Amino acid sequence: MTELNLQPRQLIHGACPHDCPDTCGVITEVVDGRAVDFYADPEHPVTQGWLCAKVRPYLDHVYHPERLRYPMQRAGGKGSGQWRRISWEEALQTIGDRWQTIIAEYGAEAILPYSYSGTLGLVQMDVSSARFWNRLGAGRLQRSICGAAAEQAVEMTLGARLSQPYEDVLHSRLVIIWGHNPISTAPHFMPHLRNAQRNGAKLVVIDPRRTRTARGADWHLAPIPGTDGALALGMAHILAREGWHDEAWLRENTVGWPQLRERLADYPPERVACITGLAQEDILELAKLYAGTRPALIKIADGINRNLNGGQSVRAVCALPAITAQYGLRGGGLAYSSSGYLQWDEGAVGHAAECPSPSRMVNMNRLGAALLGDVHGAPIKSLFVFGANPVASAPNASKIVEGLQREDLFTVVHELFLTDTATYADIVLPATSQLEQVDLHKAYGHTLITYNRAAIPPLEEARSNWDVMRALAATMGFDEPWLQQSADEVIEEVLAATAARNPALCDVTLERLRIENSVPLSLPADPPFAGGQFRTPSGKVELYCQALADLGVDPLPAWRDREDDGGVSGAQSDARFAPESSLCLITGAAHQFVSSSLANQASLLKREGEPFLEIHPADATARQIEDGDSVVVENGRGWFEVRAVVTDGVRPGVAVSPKGRWPRRSGGRNANWTTPDALADMAGQSTFHSNRVWVRRVDERSS
Repeated sequence: MTELNLQPRQLIHGACPHDCPDTCGVITEVVDGRAVDFYADPEHPVTQGWLCAKVRPYLDHVYHPERLRYPMQRAGGKGSGQWRRISWEEALQTIGDRWQTIIAEYGAEAILPYSYSGTLGLVQMDVSSARFWNRLGAGRLQRSICGAAAEQAVEMTLGARLSQPYEDVLHSRLVIIWGHNPISTAPHFMPHLRNAQRNGAKLVVIDPRRTRTARGADWHLAPIPGTDGALALGMAHILAREGWHDEAWLRENTVGWPQLRERLADYPPERVACITGLAQEDILELAKLYAGTRPALIKIADGINRNLNGGQSVRAVCALPAITAQYGLRGGGLAYSSSGYLQWDEGAVGHAAECPSPSRMVNMNRLGAALLGDVHGAPIKSLFVFGANPVASAPNASKIVEGLQREDLFTVVHELFLTDTATYADIVLPATSQLEQVDLHKAYGHTLITYNRAAIPPLEEARSNWDVMRALAATMGFDEPWLQQSADEVIEEVLAATAARNPALCDVTLERLRIENSVPLSLPADPPFAGGQFRTPSGKVELYCQALADLGVDPLPAWRDREDDGGVSGAQSDARFAPESSLCLITGAAHQFVSSSLANQASLLKREGEPFLEIHPADATARQIEDGDSVVVENGRGWFEVRAVVTDGVRPGVAVSPKGRWPRRSGGRNANWTTPDALADMAGQSTFHSNRVWVRRVDERSS
């Protein structure tokens, strides 16, 4: 009888790296250096033994047949798909030589790093996006594509982004999910929400689309996109008019209530109904329900701020729990992000004090325009992309492609796959997956810190973001020790520096993380802002914010009538672009992808289905569109083709096509060929959802 040679299985703990508030704990089973199983950590207090649909097949991502295995250099025209294999030594030398030439002629600001949320790790994103580039003196990236306006709005109003644990929703009697679809984007909140509903909590969802979350609500309200601030101010008007506000709490705990109350006179229900497209009766009923229910929780995410009025919309929503004295109640107030409990020490992350003076800033939402010359200072002569795929995920993508095709632009992309962005690179470098690198992860939906061990060796010649930064530093002749630390040494340094000013980290060490895998911050048991403790300069809710006034921003929440023109200025004579026949296109999250991450996996693509556009039956009939038709969605910026889904799950005047599709897997274009690169009212925020488009059957599109 033959004796079986069974290799022992190693269980390696780690963290999901993707842009999701849940930051799950995961376990990889490894046999002889190969990952053979991947699943949720049953001991992780938030993950609790289950993973979302996106991440469950993660081994398909790690061992995808299209993984990049070695460096490549372009061998034909940009975008031609012609490559030759090169060594890491040749790649680094080529990059270094080109950069030295650029620096000599234009200065280091002509080199722009572009990265975002391919991973949310301390080492592989935060430090990798800072240290080497600070030392180089490269151009800086304003990282405002996601939630910049909401972050600034919450911090200016409340002083910090502090959110309650998911399980605290069990104390809520009313939950308003506003511009947010947690079934798809914060799934580990959902079991707690469902328990709250079973305990009698009422769920209201405010969203122009009947999302998966909205389908399980007691009441779904569908305002016109970008009018959320007007709706919140209309509710506040009613609260004040009817005496449903808490005057004593406002007097004691806010700055600017008299001024805001005066402004609320501009938002009576009849006007707000015209702005939002909602019935006056519904606005009145929503205000009454909110005023009469305690504790009431308003939960938002970043979709609400991706429009021209994004920052002020969030400010207006922040005012509602103050007007009703809901801040500090367990199960009440505002749930947005827990990021304010822990911010890594900037000095330890970036060592900026030891580097050249900060260079000019380029807004990532304006990448295409910047590549085409709309930039202060030196022209961008080199682009280094990692942890991002801007051709698929950034606005006004046709401009980005045009910029990437510049023959004088030297582009390097460090990636796991040959993405649409990598297609236009001069050099492509192979990157590691989360299973092949060490990192540390904090969350923005909870307050656990999770250590990620490398479970397997890097596939062939793949290198992590931080290992590439270390190699580039050596290539450029930089000899600072903090540019050559190991990942664990980086983690130890940043933990120690942060703990010195933040007592929440007092008992968190690398040694403890290695033993326990996930460690909670040391925080008070009280709900956020209990006892009226706010981290603003005044120590109160700043309904009137002088810091915003100093920035030239309206210091009171407001709503402005700002509309996208669809990029058709000067084309008004084109019959295709009659204003009255336009729709507002919103591009919320796909259920199976994390933005464009994972959107090349066959199993996820199959479950998500072919690219589609949801359109209301009335709008479809007016355009002679039937369910299943191929349609073109276009404006003055560009166009893309998809399949029409005719449904009353979107309100009239609105169309929906979820983000994340890779253009080269979707007919060469996606929705971002139409999205604007205009900036919102605060923080340089993106305006994806202020997007006017025109929709026609494919056979009617003009050539």
